[in-house]
Amino acid sequence: MARNLDDYNRMRDFSATSEPAADKRTRKKTAQAHGLQFCIQKHDASHLHYDFRLELDGALKSWAVPKGPSLDPKVKRLAIHVEDHPLEYATFEGSIPEGHYGAGDVIVWDRGVWIPQDDAEQAYAKGRLKFELQGEKLSGLWNLVRTHMPGKKEQWFLIKHQDAAARPQTEYDVLVAEPDSVLSDRSIIAKQTKPADKPKPVKKPKASARQEKSPQLTGAHKAALPQSLKPQLATLVEKVPDGAWSYEIKFDGYRIMARIDHDEVKLTTRNGHDWTHKLPKQAQALAALGLESAWLDGEMVVADEHGVPDFQALQNAFDSDNSANIVYYLFDLPYLNGVDLREVPVEERRAALSTVLKPGDNPLLRFSESFAEEPQALLNSACQMRMEGLIGKRLGSAYVSRRSSDWIKLKCKHRQEFVIVGFTDPKGSRSAFGALLLGLHDRDSGELRYAGKVGTGFNEATLNNIHKQLKPLQTKKPAVVNPPSGFEAKDVHWLKPVLLAEVAFAEMTKDGSVRHAVFHGLRDDKPAEDITEERAKVVKTSSAKTSSMKKSATEKPAATPKKTEPAPSQIGLGKDQVRITHPDRVIDASSGTTKVQLAQYYASVAEWILPELKDRPVALVRAPDGIAGELFFQKNAERLAIPGITTLDQKLTGQPMMVINNAEALIGAVQMSTVELHTWNATADKLDKPDRFVLDLDPDPALPWKSMVEATQLTLSVLDELGLKAFLKTSGGKGIHIVVPLTRKLGWDEVKDFSHAIVSHMAKLLPERFSAVSGPKNRVGRIFIDYLRNGLGATTICAYAVRTREGLPVSVPVFREEVAELKGGNQWNVHNVHERLAEVGDEPWAGLAKTRQSITAEMRKRIGMKKT
Repeated sequence: MARNLDDYNRMRDFSATSEPAADKRTRKKTAQAHGLQFCIQKHDASHLHYDFRLELDGALKSWAVPKGPSLDPKVKRLAIHVEDHPLEYATFEGSIPEGHYGAGDVIVWDRGVWIPQDDAEQAYAKGRLKFELQGEKLSGLWNLVRTHMPGKKEQWFLIKHQDAAARPQTEYDVLVAEPDSVLSDRSIIAKQTKPADKPKPVKKPKASARQEKSPQLTGAHKAALPQSLKPQLATLVEKVPDGAWSYEIKFDGYRIMARIDHDEVKLTTRNGHDWTHKLPKQAQALAALGLESAWLDGEMVVADEHGVPDFQALQNAFDSDNSANIVYYLFDLPYLNGVDLREVPVEERRAALSTVLKPGDNPLLRFSESFAEEPQALLNSACQMRMEGLIGKRLGSAYVSRRSSDWIKLKCKHRQEFVIVGFTDPKGSRSAFGALLLGLHDRDSGELRYAGKVGTGFNEATLNNIHKQLKPLQTKKPAVVNPPSGFEAKDVHWLKPVLLAEVAFAEMTKDGSVRHAVFHGLRDDKPAEDITEERAKVVKTSSAKTSSMKKSATEKPAATPKKTEPAPSQIGLGKDQVRITHPDRVIDASSGTTKVQLAQYYASVAEWILPELKDRPVALVRAPDGIAGELFFQKNAERLAIPGITTLDQKLTGQPMMVINNAEALIGAVQMSTVELHTWNATADKLDKPDRFVLDLDPDPALPWKSMVEATQLTLSVLDELGLKAFLKTSGGKGIHIVVPLTRKLGWDEVKDFSHAIVSHMAKLLPERFSAVSGPKNRVGRIFIDYLRNGLGATTICAYAVRTREGLPVSVPVFREEVAELKGGNQWNVHNVHERLAEVGDEPWAGLAKTRQSITAEMRKRIGMKKT
């Protein structure tokens, strides 16, 4: 086993690829923490193939399946045995650089648990594995059989067993039907083996199309105006695909669908929420087009002073009820004047749309132009201008109301050289150093200025190798003119500015620091004094008319802003202003989120989170050194000088408790390094009588998300049968929380016993799915429904509160009907939750406070509780 993982490490250069290095020290411990996982990765290397991986003995046994799995038992798929991979590889997605082993794009096509039907190690050694798969896409029984065919590597067959999950290949090809990732929006567009068909010529409608019944377009047919229409969503890809595509700018705004029925205009979000009242000017502009009926698809955008879409400015416009400067960029026309255009090729639909939107119409309505330039050059230009990326649309494709690989998105990744000016001490299990401090020369003054840190992208080998090169360069004084101070300067070792690092990053902040930085290697092909921030020089915009591409080619780039010592920030609402010290302290290195940004997040969601905190004892999870450092769980305000906080001196728990009822206390908690907020199931006026109980669905991490969805639906069905109304929220981690409100009649023990009985009832009914006993060993391949949060003094993460996990995910209330559409319990984070809140607000939990229901004797009887 160790030899095979050594093979894996030896075949890869981890300073260039983002694949995880194999760490043999953690294999045994990790393997015991969950059920046996499997994954299938779609891999576009020299040839598109599927990598089938089964966890066994602390590693992933791996086979390359050239044609991918088939659900037809009559179809044998060749599976070539390759080197073992580390367990961490099961979630790897990304692009392996050209010139390296396995170069190409990788997505996780399926994942879940596998259940051997015999002793797994013996069956593997004999070359005859029979097993059950419980994945997002594949299920039922399968066989892996070793052949005696000659070759450098063992050749096996992957064969579907004849059972209820089997499907004839001629009727259903799972690879075609479900081509995308189960973990993200990513897809892989297969390389074409022959030249793409020449796109059909576009039949442009006549100039009077807006007054005619409809343009005559290929595939159009008469139909009634749909009451609702979901948008087509783009799939994330890593690089420009082959074939015939058109490309547009990817706007950083809100996706909006417009329905026109004579004089009535309705504007809805991608989730179907009516925003017409928020965008009255835009609705008026659409009505003025004079269309009989239509569905239009586009993005609401606010541009900055350079014409680049600014999402923060868009949010500010909505927050201030000032929508007059919001521009609606339209890019598709799925329905027009009594005719359904969804089967019409995209280029013809867009030609019709461009005629509908005549020049001189309201400036709030604009057509999203396509670009004639070569797509990679266009992407480079968009990225240099700090745009989000491109949207590609396959010529000849129809409009479908789902995520499709016919629409793709290419996101910008900034990458350049930086001068290494220092390093920090390692923390935890990290060796050699923690992060590299970076510098760039100012274009005007030539001064070397601090440009942030990079702490990811290293493995054990590169850490030690780089550290050896850093040690001789240590010096007492910083080479940058604006070195970080305070916490940011803690444990920093300064260096002579000689070495260069190539770093990929998401963006450069206004104060000149990188965010979401990833190390890609050392460079020695340029002198350090030549390293400045790379900026766009020439941008071709000949066919573009959107304001987002109006930046002058001769515009002189602004000098890098001079960074000064971070001053304390004032964060809060109204009079509740709190002084935030060390505002630039990084809380989460993976996202680059700072302390002040976390405070700003909590201030922005105060109207939603404060009602959930009101009068409830709260426990804090504090992270003084960021989420990667030591965490402190604190239930009382002792030694915490939090302004505005209420202290309850109760004998019920034997210690004083905190209550956060205002924005001052909320932001004050963040000032004291709080990230998470956990609340009781009771309020201060009646602490001995809980007003809710919570069922926390906590899965084996190896289980596919589909299992969590099914478990949630099954639990809700049991609660429905009992007559109990429930409300849902994501945990911000891997699970779902089910909240059941109660009238305050029973004590803690009675409520906890009842919730325990529900869990035991479900575990008895479906022991293969649920566990009523806590601990990783007891939930292997199953979901533990945690009822322990319902005891006296126990707490649960508060709705809208942040979690101390990479990316800072947020616990978010959800509608029951949308559970099946969720990608995971950590779907929203501090950087993307605002769009969600702008759409739905507190609607998912609008009825929670008004719900009146009690635990009855009949309910106890139905779940097998004994009479007391």
